[in-house]
Amino acid sequence: MHDGDAIPEALPEEDDEELSARRPRRKGIYILPNLFTLAALFGGFYAIVMAMNGRFEQAAIGVFCAMVLDSLDGRVARMTNTQSAFGEQMDSLSDMVSFGAAPALIVYEWALKGLGKAGWIVAFVYCACAALRLARFNTNIGVVDKRFFQGLPSPAAAALVIGFIWVMDDAGWKNVSEIAALAWWALALTLYAGVTMVLNIPFYSFKDVSFKKTVPFIVIVAIALGIAIINIHPPVVLFALFAIYGISGYVVYAYKKAKGKQVSVIATSIDEPDERGLHG
Repeated sequence: MHDGDAIPEALPEEDDEELSARRPRRKGIYILPNLFTLAALFGGFYAIVMAMNGRFEQAAIGVFCAMVLDSLDGRVARMTNTQSAFGEQMDSLSDMVSFGAAPALIVYEWALKGLGKAGWIVAFVYCACAALRLARFNTNIGVVDKRFFQGLPSPAAAALVIGFIWVMDDAGWKNVSEIAALAWWALALTLYAGVTMVLNIPFYSFKDVSFKKTVPFIVIVAIALGIAIINIHPPVVLFALFAIYGISGYVVYAYKKAKGKQVSVIATSIDEPDERGLHG
């Protein structure tokens, strides 16, 4: 046998543990919180489909169900320690559909299409403001006072617009796109909700409310009474609650200004070193 034909020495077998350590692990997806997010996304999609078929009461219910589910996914993730970057991105995309695109399309189909160019422009402004508000929230999450939202949160803005539609539909107003007065009211409310999302106005976030602490018995009684009041007439009560919340930020802003307290100015990035929250 020629020297050049020598059989190479066998490489030592690598340990299975070393191979598994070198091999990149696939990142899984937490199923529980993302189920809530997907359900919220379905609520927004369902609302759009119902509006396309002229069933605006069901569209409103779809958006409000999406709101409830959206409020649960984050809490479930924190309680079960299943937070992830994937879940955060999924939640933002779901919010954009359910509280950005869905309300804009529903109100356009319900009333604004009768106003011509002004109608679809305002619907787009609302949709664009929802996207800007969500993007600003994601980028500024580390520099704001957690007790407050910077601008009206998108679920509350959606509740203002959709709540008004639900109240009017429940009262028997049909073919609103042909009723100029109601259509202009819808346009004004949609513009108000959209612009308020991106203004530098503080809205209480309720994030400092802990569900792990004990509360007096009277608090449970108050919650039961609240549920009973909502069930008296859900469209009117829910719209009234969100209308009050929708102006509360301006009241807080005016109060802080009157007392000489600092009101935060949030830019579109956390890269600026002198960013400050609502601490004052």
